[in-house]
Amino acid sequence: MKRLGLALLPLLVAALAGVLAAAALADTPPPATTTTDTTPAPAVVADGVVLGGVAIGGMASDAAVQAVHAAFARPVVLRIGATRVIVQTGQFKVSVPAEAAVAKALTVPAGTQLGLRASFDKPAVTTYVAKLAARYDRDPVDSRLLLSEQKPLVTKAVPGRRIRKLATVALLRDALAHGTRTPIAVPTTPLKPTMTVASIGPVIVIQRAANRLSLFDRGRLVRRFPVATGQAIYPTPLGHFQIVVKWKDPTWYPPTQDAWAKGLKPVPPGPNNPLGTRWMGLDAPGVGIHGTDEPASIGYSASHGCIRMQVPDAEWLFDHVDVGTQVFIIPS
Repeated sequence: MKRLGLALLPLLVAALAGVLAAAALADTPPPATTTTDTTPAPAVVADGVVLGGVAIGGMASDAAVQAVHAAFARPVVLRIGATRVIVQTGQFKVSVPAEAAVAKALTVPAGTQLGLRASFDKPAVTTYVAKLAARYDRDPVDSRLLLSEQKPLVTKAVPGRRIRKLATVALLRDALAHGTRTPIAVPTTPLKPTMTVASIGPVIVIQRAANRLSLFDRGRLVRRFPVATGQAIYPTPLGHFQIVVKWKDPTWYPPTQDAWAKGLKPVPPGPNNPLGTRWMGLDAPGVGIHGTDEPASIGYSASHGCIRMQVPDAEWLFDHVDVGTQVFIIPS
């Protein structure tokens, strides 16, 4: 009986070990199941990064690419004087390598500024500026001298301009190459009018029927004088003339074409000179403004076509006009 009990002892020990192992396994939690996330976190440009003048800091890659394309597609604003011209960039076939540039921007530290240049059709820019100049170039407008209600009227001169095409092409190309769109002041060359109010200067108006000469300066009456004009048989010509010659103490020469002067001889300077002491010849043949040795004729139609003045009046006028002074002779 003892021998039987000793023989069963190993079997009991083995059974007990099995029970303990099973209990240990029952208390061990199952291994956790692990999953792998294959979607990478979105790439974001570091704060403060500027690419080609476009602030893309904090943007994801796709958004940064869109922002760069949008910036380079914006129109360019030109200012020509007070005129604002909007230039659409599509006509120049602007192309910008935004994807590659943004990929580089993702690798730089915060606050970095990166350059970026677009490519475009350069000859198209030259052609555009030529058309721009053809449209916005302006020739200067000279002042015009008119007569209104027996008074001279001078129209206002308007300066012109020429667009500096080479400089404008360079500025526009630079704007297209970069994403910035600061308005461009188009460089121009001003053109001055040839004739202005100042260059026209004094103007003489002679009223033939009234036998009156008036001197105006810039539209304002300066002084008025009584004169003698031509007889009915030798009328003072009507029209718009100018003084072409001025002589002090002239010698009078009898006009060879007029019968009334036949046989007369030249008269040297002096008190008996028919021209007085001053002669202001017009571009009407043989006609001028001058003094006279016949002061009693002033106020009448008594001359042979010229405009006579009292000697002191002619001397005063002589000092206040120049060769080129405009002269209107009107009926009344």
